[in-house]
Amino acid sequence: METWYYEVVSIDGDYANLRRTDVASEDLKLVARALLPDGIAEGSRLKYEMMQYTLTD
Repeated sequence: METWYYEVVSIDGDYANLRRTDVASEDLKLVARALLPDGIAEGSRLKYEMMQYTLTD
């Protein structure tokens, strides 16, 4: 299973825009906040693995 890393770029209501940080990309991924861990904010770093997002340091 692959592991991907993201940074929260912006939060807009019930959605967050994520940018991958493990590859060079300017594309944003729109994700429902219900799928993300509690306590995220702009600048939070996330790990996506096994269909789950978790906060990283």
